[in-house]
Amino acid sequence: MSFKSAVITFPGSNCDRDALCYLQDLTKGVVYNIWHEEASLPQVDLVILPGGFSFGDYLRSGAMASKSKIINDVIKHANDDRYLLGICNGFQILTEIGLLEGALIQNKNLKFLGKNCFIKKKFKNNFNLSIKEDQVLQIPVAHNEGNFYCDNETLKSLKNNEQIAFEYCKGEFSNSEENINGSIEAIAGITNKKKNILGMMPHPERAYSDFHPSQDGKLIIESLIT
Repeated sequence: MSFKSAVITFPGSNCDRDALCYLQDLTKGVVYNIWHEEASLPQVDLVILPGGFSFGDYLRSGAMASKSKIINDVIKHANDDRYLLGICNGFQILTEIGLLEGALIQNKNLKFLGKNCFIKKKFKNNFNLSIKEDQVLQIPVAHNEGNFYCDNETLKSLKNNEQIAFEYCKGEFSNSEENINGSIEAIAGITNKKKNILGMMPHPERAYSDFHPSQDGKLIIESLIT
C-alpha cells in the first residue's frame, strides 16, 4: 500500500512547491496539493503545512491561516492519529490552532534569518527514528519569528513527556551558533504528546536533493515510511 500525503497551500506560502517535490521524490506515493479554502482532505497518511508567509503574516505569523476553511479537517486528521508536519510557518500555524504548545516569537537579534543551521534530536519519536543519537543534521532556516517560547510549566511538561524533537546545536564550522534564534533551551522542533504531530523551524524540504548542500532532510520522511 503506497504512502499518501498532502500539502496545504495558503496565500503567501512559498515553500509549498518544495514540500510537494520533497514528498513526491521521497515517498514515491500519491501527493495532493490542497488549497486552503477547500473544506476537506483526502484520506492521507501525512499532511504538511509548509513554510512561507501565509496571508503576509498579517496580525501575527500563522494567525490568519489558522482560520482557513481546511483547518477543521487538518485538526480532524491529527485527532485521528495520522501524521501532521508543520515546517516554519506551518509550525507557527500549529501553535495558533492549539495542536502544539508554546509560541514562535521574534528572533533574538530582531532580524530575519536565512542560513544553514545545525540540529540534533532530543527525544525519540516517529519523525526522527532514522536519525542516530547525537547525529548532527545540517538543515537551513528562513524565518523572522522562529524563537520558540513557552512558560516554565509548559517547558517542564514538554520534557517530562519527551516532546522536544530537535534542538539547535554546534555544527562542523567553528563559527556556527549553538542557538541561532534565542529559542528557549535551543528548541528547534516539538511534537504533541501522542507524537503524531511535529512542528519544526528548519526546512527539511530544502535539504534532501543532490543540488542541496545537505541531504539530511531525507531522514524525516524516511523515519515515517521505513
